[in-house]
Amino acid sequence: MGKWRYGVVLDAGSSGTRVHIYRWLNNDAARQKASDAQLHSLPVIETDKKWTKKIHPGISNFGEYPHQVGPEHLDKLLSHALRYVPLDEVPNTPLFLLATAGMRILPERQRKEVLDEVCAFARNTTKFKLPDCDVHVQVIPGETEGLYGWIAANYLLGGFDQPKDHDHGKGHSTYGFLDMGGASAQIAFAPNATEAEKHSNDLTLMRLRTVDGTPLEYKVFVTTWLGFGVNQARERYVKALLESSADKELPDPCLPADLKVEVTKEGKFMDADDEDDEPKPKAAAELVGTGQFSSCLHQTFPLLEKEKKCMDSPCLINGQHVPAIDFDVNHFVGVSEYWHTTHEIFEDGHKNKAYDFKTYQERVDQFCSQDWKNIEKGIKKGKWGHKVDEEKAREVCFKASWIINMLHDGIGVPRVGIEDLGGGKNTTKAVIDSAKEKGFLDPFQAVNKINDVEVSWTLGKMVLYASSEIPPPSEEALAVGFGSNVPGIPVDFQFPGGVPQAYESESNWHRLFLENPQRIPGFFIMVFIILFILGLILGKERRNAAKQSLVNIFARKQGKDPLHRRRARGFPAKLFSLGGSGSSNKDYERVDLEDGEAANEFELYEAYLDSSDNEMSDSSDGSGSKVGRTSGWATPQIKSELTGSPSYFGSTPGGGEVLNQAAGLGLGPPSTFDRSALLSRTYSRERIKSRANSPKRNKGMNKVDE
Repeated sequence: MGKWRYGVVLDAGSSGTRVHIYRWLNNDAARQKASDAQLHSLPVIETDKKWTKKIHPGISNFGEYPHQVGPEHLDKLLSHALRYVPLDEVPNTPLFLLATAGMRILPERQRKEVLDEVCAFARNTTKFKLPDCDVHVQVIPGETEGLYGWIAANYLLGGFDQPKDHDHGKGHSTYGFLDMGGASAQIAFAPNATEAEKHSNDLTLMRLRTVDGTPLEYKVFVTTWLGFGVNQARERYVKALLESSADKELPDPCLPADLKVEVTKEGKFMDADDEDDEPKPKAAAELVGTGQFSSCLHQTFPLLEKEKKCMDSPCLINGQHVPAIDFDVNHFVGVSEYWHTTHEIFEDGHKNKAYDFKTYQERVDQFCSQDWKNIEKGIKKGKWGHKVDEEKAREVCFKASWIINMLHDGIGVPRVGIEDLGGGKNTTKAVIDSAKEKGFLDPFQAVNKINDVEVSWTLGKMVLYASSEIPPPSEEALAVGFGSNVPGIPVDFQFPGGVPQAYESESNWHRLFLENPQRIPGFFIMVFIILFILGLILGKERRNAAKQSLVNIFARKQGKDPLHRRRARGFPAKLFSLGGSGSSNKDYERVDLEDGEAANEFELYEAYLDSSDNEMSDSSDGSGSKVGRTSGWATPQIKSELTGSPSYFGSTPGGGEVLNQAAGLGLGPPSTFDRSALLSRTYSRERIKSRANSPKRNKGMNKVDE
């Protein structure tokens, strides 16, 4: 494993899929280079603009033909990722495809088929780390998307790492998070202490871990409003207009003056410039813009559905429960449409300004009241920035009215410039200056990037994953992830990688060798040197004594079976002989010949050697005599092939040949043979044969006789 760890996240939205690549230092490298402040911070996640790529359309468009999602869609994204992730790090790089609103509306069968194809294609064409497809490839709920966004925003703003520098009062240092897409909107924030205690069952418990292993724990409220994204809100608005009148031409205050647009009964715009060959639906009516923004605000207010019954008070919109928000300490950042609609349309000279309700409403009112022809001329001249085209200019009036209503009448963000924010703000000069630098002193600020890094929920996912890879300070430490707000690990707890990560300390042999295989040869060399030096220090006699002790220990462990006992002698004998394999001091294993059973077992073992052990033969073709290489009392006689008489290399006919045969057997020259041992062995052999007359030993003696 190298210095850097990598992670790949595919954000599968309704209009397209975007690949994000992130990297961070592995924990060992991060700790070596970290200062004290960095040790108490979360891992530093890096990314680059060129590491991101988006393609259209979204994977939800492959519901009818899921087998094409791999070659026609994923292939481009995975190829892009493989360009920037080092080849040797690919197997260690987790891959996630997390789908949002677009896939949520697909039928269950189609959704499953598309996700299965995504996983199969990724596994078959790449080596990215993909152990559990149910976790790595899935449709995430809006609440999870909002929680990831909350992590990303606070990570980039420093709410986690430098809480003292972001003290909003009452011990509160984190920021709230607002996200709005085309289909849904999310909110995530940490309530103040009073509300957190009152609504503890509604909160999500989230745990992170800093570089030095210190745990961080937060209790966050997060919810999603389906159908409250700008596109679906627009469709609900148009449907309401159609239902209000049977006329084919309807005035619309949310369109620039004199702009005419045809719409379907589903509330969608019909684009006159669409060159698609597919048959177009019949227009239900034509909307004529009046450019009256104040009337647009009034007509979009009912879309909040604040009149719905609140089953669990308090509620904000759509009858959905949300704990009371203390805007003295809860400062929110908004992304996606909150940014595009409040800043992008007025890009020149305003993109770095904080959101000001009064100023913003004045600018939108001025824009929407213009005649459409004048707006078209301004677009061609780039008056509102290079990103503003006719489609965005046509939609901005409704989007602006919807954003304003959601923020102020829905969520309750104070109208900066009009409403008094009240007391309770920490107004120390250091905090004010710090907030002014980033523009986050107000209750709401729309953002796109912080420190040149895009505020994306995919970043929050990777922060959580990187944090989970940090070893815990102890075995009792709780895992990184999120779940219900209960002590310990709740049943619904979600681990960032799907399963708890297995951590090993630096003293763990498994971790030591698997992560550092280059250390293995050095380790064994070191062990050999230590044993060699130890052997020299002990001396010959102590080595033999230690060797014999180990032999006895191994023999006892192996039981009574002579084959096991004899084999057990090999390893310790070789280990402690330390080059003394040629020594004449042989230790023989003793057998109590007065014990009939033990003697019988030993004789059977000799027969086994004679009949089956090919290594004991000195004949190249296997036809020669087989000699059991045993020791002590059990050493058999060697029969000369020339005379057929037993001989221990004495004076026999053809003695030269016998000597040659003896040398071939590796038994050494006759001059080294101890004749006193010869007599005692021959005598012992006779004793064995004489005792073989017992009926219970006939079988064993027959084998020896043979």
